[in-house]
Amino acid sequence: MKQFETLRASSLYCQKCGAAMPVREKLLLVLPDKEIHDYLCTGCASSLGQREVTAGDLAMARAIAARQAAAQPGLRI
Repeated sequence: MKQFETLRASSLYCQKCGAAMPVREKLLLVLPDKEIHDYLCTGCASSLGQREVTAGDLAMARAIAARQAAAQPGLRI
């Protein structure tokens, strides 16, 4: 399903906190073909998981943002 291809977590289970906690996304590494992001617990700053974004996904996101900006003349990126 295309709607879940760019899924981002807003909360994940943290073993240290013992509950589902809100997370921050931190850019860890930029490679020529992908970016790796780390999810950090907002309560204890533990790493709870990673997300990889490929170059194709980044290009698609930028194209969609540009298309939306062109449809709304007052909006600037």
